[in-house]
Amino acid sequence: MSKLPPRKIIICPKCRSQKLRFRTGRIICISCENEFLTCKNKMKFIQLQANAHDTLNSIKNLFKKFPKIYAFLMKVVSPVYSPNFTKKFVKNYIENQRVLAINLGSGSTNIHPNIINVDCYDYKNVNIICDIKFLPFADSSVDRILNAAVLEHIPSPECAVNEMKRILKQGGIVCCYMPFIVGFHASPADYSRLTMEGLRTLFKDFEIISLEVCGGPTSGMLWIFQEWLAIVLSFGSKKLYLILYLIIISITWPIKFLDILLMKHPKASNIASGFLVTAKKK
Repeated sequence: MSKLPPRKIIICPKCRSQKLRFRTGRIICISCENEFLTCKNKMKFIQLQANAHDTLNSIKNLFKKFPKIYAFLMKVVSPVYSPNFTKKFVKNYIENQRVLAINLGSGSTNIHPNIINVDCYDYKNVNIICDIKFLPFADSSVDRILNAAVLEHIPSPECAVNEMKRILKQGGIVCCYMPFIVGFHASPADYSRLTMEGLRTLFKDFEIISLEVCGGPTSGMLWIFQEWLAIVLSFGSKKLYLILYLIIISITWPIKFLDILLMKHPKASNIASGFLVTAKKK
């Protein structure tokens, strides 16, 4: 079954025109004459390679080719404990509803058969390959948007949020997770962090439904501690740092589960690992 969106809501990301001609293997914009590739379950509006700037990111990209293994490692070995907010979002806003939903910055994940996966890289499960700042969706054409740990990798997250607002229908829902206290993680770049108030400001043009801690203080501490210990013990050696870092992660990851208790603390937001905002287009 195809997970591509209806053709009537697809626009040219270059000139915003809806005057498109769909041919076998191609999408042609009549207005600006740009051509884009298409095949079963995929529309490619950009062509990027998942280049890595460091060894750790190269390892991540390797595991992303195996989505189930990558998802397991992120859930278990990752220093961040976070409740399964995607499952809750699907249950509350997608299941048993006739809505058009997208996972914006899906990576290799495929969390629900009724969600269209959108990313700038052509991972196996991605349906729309495009730039998040120039989405190929018509104005007010999408009902639901999921955006998890993506905005920190964009130089101007405001541009991405404005695009979400543009494509959402009135009353449409966006669920966005953004980290706060975490270490540098290039995928392929890493630009920013936001406090709870920073997220409130970023989504100021939306009606905030909820804004909550979704990665607790233990997770924030653990990520920084793992990096710090590897740096201290590696004595300036990048190779030794990488080896130690992987060993430390494999030993200390269970500590993050203290956040099952601590993320509900009234002051957890001061050093939270990340926040989750759910908002509605006014």
